[in-house]
Amino acid sequence: MSSGFTITQPMTAQRAREIAAAFDLRALPADFYANPYPVYALLRETEPVKRMPDGSYFLTRYDDLVAVYRDAQTFSSDKKVEFTPKYGAGSPLLEHHTTSLVFNDPPLHTRVRKLIMGALTRRAIAEMEPGLIALVDSLLDRIEGQGGGDLIEDFASAIPVEIIGNLLGVPHEDRGPLRGWSLAILGALEPKLTPEQEALGNRSVSEFTAYLKDLVAQRRAHPGDPEHDVLTRLIHGEGAGERLGETELLQNCVFILNAGHETTTNLIGNALVALQEWPDEKAALLERMSRLAPDSAALEADLSLAVDEFLRIESSNQLGNRRALRACQVGGVALEEGALVTLCIGAANRDPAQFTDPDRLDLRRENNRHLAFGFGIHQCAGLSLARLEGRIAIGRFLRRFPNYRLTAAPVRGGRARFRGFLHAPFALA
Repeated sequence: MSSGFTITQPMTAQRAREIAAAFDLRALPADFYANPYPVYALLRETEPVKRMPDGSYFLTRYDDLVAVYRDAQTFSSDKKVEFTPKYGAGSPLLEHHTTSLVFNDPPLHTRVRKLIMGALTRRAIAEMEPGLIALVDSLLDRIEGQGGGDLIEDFASAIPVEIIGNLLGVPHEDRGPLRGWSLAILGALEPKLTPEQEALGNRSVSEFTAYLKDLVAQRRAHPGDPEHDVLTRLIHGEGAGERLGETELLQNCVFILNAGHETTTNLIGNALVALQEWPDEKAALLERMSRLAPDSAALEADLSLAVDEFLRIESSNQLGNRRALRACQVGGVALEEGALVTLCIGAANRDPAQFTDPDRLDLRRENNRHLAFGFGIHQCAGLSLARLEGRIAIGRFLRRFPNYRLTAAPVRGGRARFRGFLHAPFALA
């Protein structure tokens, strides 16, 4: 490896069998977090619809996930049944995670998604590109002045916070706490919480919504351009009956930051670390970039292929959830009404039945129908924006610093649902 560090820790077949045999999302060992893929592969081959100790089901095959995603009439995204005992009635975390777009069914899901998508049209996203380039270049200037830094703190995490801050119209001077709030609120989605994580998550929801109340009041008095300002669109709606209640409005603003921040940070960070693990792929990508004009359609297409492969092989969001509204079957296994189902995106995206040589990074992979953005009515509303951020950030970083190298082993986030790094120190050569 060009970094000189072991990034993805190996796991023996025996150890993978031990973890798979006792698989429980609420009791995962440290070496699983370091490298879950051997366990996922074994489950996919031997128990693709795995019943866990709590009675829920864990799905690892690509086709099974797609079947569940497609059938929104049978499989609900509403999490009130599961989250009420987890967070406690009346808690800020419960109010947030049961009101936001991702954990709801139509009609709330339909109304909120329509309002958000109205500000994320193809034209609106294209108009963001010059500002995104300027932001990325300013971060790269700072990194060059320092002679290196941290791929996550100094680069990957700084980009989506600014982009989502712009979408919501959060003043620059107020953006300092956004990343910490987001990490704490999303961290509370882990299958097992410590009391400290739960307390921090509740406090973060309370602090964030208190801030947003003031921001909403300001925007009501001074509306922004609804073509670009998501908050203004959410406040005013698009017609009779489409306006959100105050709680719906505040909690979906929290969701927009969280959804746009953590996954995009992981995409960029995972990609730049993966290129250290796969030096031949990095060299081939750099060689192609050297032959293509920086603003050419050919380079855009090449980098777009690469971004989708980074999303596939190291999915930013590894887990999804559904609840069976009636008795049904998945993958030949009978599920009872009310069954809780975990969709393992990380496993499905490495399913050899769908992807050739799935554990290999192939930046020229064609027909890459990965599930990193989900599928069906809940497919990520911001996927085009995330792809743009990934393409600009990764492409401009590589063109500027082709010889970057890690100076210490990167530190993973230690979470099952969201896979990324907390730190990845690097030098420019």
